[in-house]
Amino acid sequence: MKLSEHLRIFGRGIRLLYEMSPAYTVLFMLEALVSAVTPYVPIWFSARLIDAIAAGRPLRTLALYAALTVGLTFLMKLLSAALVRRRDVGSEALGYNADWRYAEKAMDMAYKNVEDRDTALLRERIRKETQTGYNYWYLEAGVAELIRFTAQIAASITLTASFFGVKSIPLWMKLALVGGVLLTLLAGMFLKSRSERIMKVFFDRLVDTNIRSEKLDSFIKGYSNGKDIRLYGMAEDLAARALRFGNEFCRELARTDIPASLLNSVGKIFDYGLRFGVYMILIFAALRGGVSVGSIAQYVSCVTLLIAAVTELVSTVQMTLLNDGYLKRYFSWFDIPNEMYKGTLTVEKRDDNEYFVEFRDVSFKYPHTDAWALRHVNMKFKVGQKLAVVGMNGSGKTTFIKLLCRLYDPTEGVILLNGVDIRKYDYDEYMSLFSVVFQDFKLFAVSLGQNVAASTDYDQVRVEDCLKRAGFDKREAAMPQGLNTPLYKDFDKDGVEISGGEAQKIALARALYKDAPFIILDEPTAALDPVSEYEVYSRFNRIAGDRTAVYISHRLASCRFCDKIAVFDAGQIVQSGRHEDLIADRAGKYHELWTAQARYYTD
Repeated sequence: MKLSEHLRIFGRGIRLLYEMSPAYTVLFMLEALVSAVTPYVPIWFSARLIDAIAAGRPLRTLALYAALTVGLTFLMKLLSAALVRRRDVGSEALGYNADWRYAEKAMDMAYKNVEDRDTALLRERIRKETQTGYNYWYLEAGVAELIRFTAQIAASITLTASFFGVKSIPLWMKLALVGGVLLTLLAGMFLKSRSERIMKVFFDRLVDTNIRSEKLDSFIKGYSNGKDIRLYGMAEDLAARALRFGNEFCRELARTDIPASLLNSVGKIFDYGLRFGVYMILIFAALRGGVSVGSIAQYVSCVTLLIAAVTELVSTVQMTLLNDGYLKRYFSWFDIPNEMYKGTLTVEKRDDNEYFVEFRDVSFKYPHTDAWALRHVNMKFKVGQKLAVVGMNGSGKTTFIKLLCRLYDPTEGVILLNGVDIRKYDYDEYMSLFSVVFQDFKLFAVSLGQNVAASTDYDQVRVEDCLKRAGFDKREAAMPQGLNTPLYKDFDKDGVEISGGEAQKIALARALYKDAPFIILDEPTAALDPVSEYEVYSRFNRIAGDRTAVYISHRLASCRFCDKIAVFDAGQIVQSGRHEDLIADRAGKYHELWTAQARYYTD
C-alpha cells in the first residue's frame, strides 16, 4: 500500500470516529495529551527539590517545591480521571453507533449482496477483527498513542537538552549516548516489527476458526436449539467440536508466543543496557562536580521516557500502517455499491386497480453461478386475479417472486408494469405495491401488535381485523396482554412462545395490514395443520379481496381457488391455465403432480 493510500485511509478513519462520536474523539485526544505531560511535572519539580535540599535552601522553599510537585501532579491526575470517565461514556456511544452502521448498511444494501456468501463472510471477518481490536478501535488507540508519545518526546528532549551543555562530560560520552539511543531505537523498531508480523499471521490464520467457533457457540447457547441437542444426543459431539476449536487456538497461540517473547526479551536487553550506560555517564559527571544530584534524577528519568516514547511511537506508526489494511477491509464493506437502479418514474395510483404485469422472455442466474434459475419465462396477469405458481421444489417459484418484487433484476428479458419496465419506477414506490409472506419470514421479539404492523405505532382496530382474517383472533384473545403481549423471551421473561403455524398466521396478518395491491404468499400453509390449511383455502378470496394474489405452493389443492395457474418445471413455465383445463391434460406436468398428490386430498 502506498503512503498516499495510508494517509487517505487514516484520514477517513479519523473522520469516521468523529462522525460516530464527536465528543469522544475530542476527549480521548485531550486525555492522551494530559496523560503524556503528567509524568514530567513531578520529574522537574522533584529535581528542583533535591537540588534545593542539597544546597541547604530554607524550609519555605523546600515546602513550596514539595507542594508544587504533589499539587500539580494531583490536579493533572484529577483532570485525566475526569476525562477518562467522560471518554468511557463516549466509548459506549461509539460502539453502539458502530453496530448501527452495520445494520444501516445491511438494510441499504442490494438484496443480491445480502444473499451473497462472499459478502456475508466479509462482514463476519470484519466483525471478528473488530472484536480483536483492529480497524476503528485500534485507530482510536493509535491516534491517542501518537499524541501521547509525540508529546512525551517533545517534553523529554526539552528537559534533557541541557545535558549536552555539561562541560564535565566528554564529547565522546555524549556521542556514545546518542549512538546508544539510536541503536536501542533501531533494535526496538526491528524487534517490534517482527513481533507484530508474527501476531498478524497468528490472527489472520485463525479468522476462519474464530468465525466457526462463534457460530457453534451461538448454536449451543440458542434456547430454541435445546430440543434437538437433547433429543438427538448432540451434546457430546458439539462439546468435542468446541474443544477442538479451543485446542487449535491454544496451539497456535503457544506457537506464536514463544518467538514473540524471545523478541521482547532481546528488546529489554537493549533498553536496560542503555539505562545502565546513562547511569554510568551521569555518575562520572557527578563525581567531577559537573551535574547536580537533582539533574541526575531528571536526566535519567527523561532519557528513559524518551527511549520508551520513541520506541513506542515507532511501534505505533508501524501498527497504524498495519491497521490501515484492516481499516481498508472495514471500509470495503461500507463501500459495496448498491447497483440496483432506483428509477425515477412515479407508480401510477389507480382507483380501479387496473395494473397489468408481464414477464417478457425473462431469464435469471443467481450471482456467482452458471446455472439458470429461470429460463425464457413469459407470463401476463392483471391486478385482481388470483394466480397460483406451482411446481416441485427448486423449480424456480420463489425466484419468480423475487424478480417480481425487484429483489433481483432479470439477467435477460424485462418485467413490465402497465407496459413500463419496472426498473424505471421509483424503487421504494414500486416496493410499496407488494405485501409478501416468504417461506423464511421472520417475526421479532416485540409485541404482537408491533409484529403485525411492522412498526412501533399501529392502528389497534386494523391489527385485530387483520388477525381475525388470518385466523389468529381466538389465539390473540387468549394472550395475557392482548396485542401488547411480547412474542418470544429474548427481551421479556413474560414473552409468549408461539408455534410455527401461529407464526405463519401472524405473518399473513402482517401482509394484510400493509394493504398493498399485490399480496404474495410463498407456501403460506406449510406450517399449518390440515384444519387451519382448509380455513385459509376456503377464505382465500375474502382474505385477498380485490388485490392480486400470487400464491406459491407445491400443494395443488390450493390452485382450485385461483383464476390462473402457472406450472414451473426446471426454471420454465411448462403450462398455464385454469385448474379444470390443466387437470384434463393427462400428458401435462400439472396432471402428473396432481395425481401424485391426489391421495392426500378430498373434494
